Amino acid sequence: MFYTVWVNEIWIISTKIHLNLKTLGLSFKKRNQNGIFAVLLSFKPLIKLHDKYFKPFLSEEQILNAVKAVADKIAADYKDETPVFVGVLNGAFMFVADFLKAYPHPCEVSFVKLSSYRGLTSTGIVETLLDPSDNLQGKSVIILEDIIDSGRTLKELVHLFNNTNVKEFKIASLFYKSEVYNGEYTIDYVGINIPDKFIVGYGLDYNELGRNLREVYQLNQKHMINLVLFGKPGAGKGTQAEFLRDKYNLKHISTGDVFRYNIKNDTELGTLAKSYMDKGDLVPDEVTIKMLEDEVEKNPDASGFIFDGFPRTTAQAKALDKFLVSKNMKIDATIALDADDEVLIQRLLERGKVSGRTDDQDESKIRNRFEEYNEKTAPLQAYYETQGKFHNVNGIGAIEDITHRLGKVIEEL
Repeated sequence: MFYTVWVNEIWIISTKIHLNLKTLGLSFKKRNQNGIFAVLLSFKPLIKLHDKYFKPFLSEEQILNAVKAVADKIAADYKDETPVFVGVLNGAFMFVADFLKAYPHPCEVSFVKLSSYRGLTSTGIVETLLDPSDNLQGKSVIILEDIIDSGRTLKELVHLFNNTNVKEFKIASLFYKSEVYNGEYTIDYVGINIPDKFIVGYGLDYNELGRNLREVYQLNQKHMINLVLFGKPGAGKGTQAEFLRDKYNLKHISTGDVFRYNIKNDTELGTLAKSYMDKGDLVPDEVTIKMLEDEVEKNPDASGFIFDGFPRTTAQAKALDKFLVSKNMKIDATIALDADDEVLIQRLLERGKVSGRTDDQDESKIRNRFEEYNEKTAPLQAYYETQGKFHNVNGIGAIEDITHRLGKVIEEL
């Protein structure tokens, strides 16, 4: 089945429709039974605020509908009295303005100002910057919050109004992150229940930018792709790693290259590794892992990593998993380039004529390297197969054909 999508005067034809049209700021309707879609609405791209990108999350229409729903519920409960609506600055100013337009009965308005956010995260310290009005005694107060997540700000609000002798107070929040709210106090009116993602727009900010946006945008967190690439000598791992690096913005980490860099530049880890190598000992896993950690830390903008030459043992695989978990990352797939030994032997012998590498010029040495590879890879294959992450890819053929096969594995992750 083919799908056609009209975006900015261009028809996009695809056999798949699992691109998220909502996320792109599009809407659509099915045109006929053959799966033709007609889309002709504004395309809303990512926006950049300071150093972060944000993607469309909630439209202005969705927000205003939620505001009206909250106003209608409160109006039904307070139609026979004059409540005081207390907006929480700075974030709730848009919510308060549109709420008051939708509220049909007499009411009063006041504001308080609290702050607990710096950048993307809550500091855990709530500051009271503007106290509530003094004339609230005996009145019904409804707090209008822009967003409730951890509940720290809400706790401070409750403490503020406990000392004002109000008749009662209730809490209304336009956005509500129920999965992270601590549940200490009842939220009486909720506009939209949202996931625990950082949002901006409609009064909400990222370091003071974004408050004036009519829509709400969500932090665009990249989906990282982390791969382990296996392959016998001559299978073309290095060549394919370069193509994958460029296509998916991945950082290629070759253990051999990392060792040579650290030793050549006399880094602390390089000196430590060399001390073991000079004695003929294996470099301990923790030293290798630390080198890899440093490479990951040096590339914060990478969309993922290709680990080439590591891990080589199950213990190393477990150590790599442990490190990645500490970074909120994981290995998404391990891919083995599979090729017939005889084809690879001829390939290496030809390479040896050009490179001058002695280990590429002796067939018996090449076969010994293959046996060593098989012995080391077998337990690793079993380790990753139990996690459903091991993939064999045919490594024989034109370079672009092999790249296409690898790409199919990655696209399905």
